[in-house]
Amino acid sequence: MTTLVVLSVILIGVFIAGLAGYLFIVGGQLTRIATLLEECAEIVWKINRDAEVIEPGVERINNTGGVIAGALPLLYGMAEGIVVGATYEPDPDPQPEPAKPAMGTRRSRLHEAVGYHPT
Repeated sequence: MTTLVVLSVILIGVFIAGLAGYLFIVGGQLTRIATLLEECAEIVWKINRDAEVIEPGVERINNTGGVIAGALPLLYGMAEGIVVGATYEPDPDPQPEPAKPAMGTRRSRLHEAVGYHPT
């Protein structure tokens, strides 16, 4: 056998070993994913069982909501009639004057403190 044939056989063996390792790793990951998906499926089935109990109540709520939605235009019209007569409009008074002190202008004593007498 020549060197080229021996190297080709070794290279093919290394390639097959690498492929086997890759497939082993991918198989482990797929097994883990399958386990998680099975747990998720169980949770979904539990939610579905719980929702079956709630479904009649939801249908009743939807029917009630439809009745209320049908009455909204009438209620809106009645509310408009009430608001027209109850709208607050403030009186157009002029701006009030600022408050003045009751005793008039105060005399400052700061002038006396520094020795100034304006009189």
